Amino acid sequence: MKYIIGLIATLLVLISTSSFAGSVDTYQFSKPEYETRFHDLNKILRCPKCQNQNLADSNSMISQDLRKEVYRLMEEGRSDEQIIEFMVMRYGDFVLYKPKVDNVTYFLWYGPIGFGVLGLIILSIVVVRQRNKKANAGGEQEQSNEELSDKEQQALDNILNKNK
Repeated sequence: MKYIIGLIATLLVLISTSSFAGSVDTYQFSKPEYETRFHDLNKILRCPKCQNQNLADSNSMISQDLRKEVYRLMEEGRSDEQIIEFMVMRYGDFVLYKPKVDNVTYFLWYGPIGFGVLGLIILSIVVVRQRNKKANAGGEQEQSNEELSDKEQQALDNILNKNK
């Protein structure tokens, strides 16, 4: 019985480790400069499935397909700009790690800065108003402390006259 349990455990370990082993993409480039371009493009393009990885870092099936597509387009003689344009037309601006600044992505690029500036303006207005309220409240207290009622003034005069 121990032999069977050991055999099953060994098989489970072998099966589970083989699922972690991914395929390694190997490409034969017709020109040596294509390999550098290929790696640079794979760093620029984002995996549509992973969302936080570029094509070079992702092991997903779609990333493998996109790497093959980049390789194919490069071997056809297309330029980097043409390959990027093809990917953007097919997958949208999301496939780019750094989307272009245009009417569609303007808010994406400058929105956080605008919200930060707006937040600082609102914060400074709130702080100034609070300071003004405290200053006005303190000034009213000082004025009320400086002015004594007739009874208080007479009591103060009596105390001062007794000490003479």
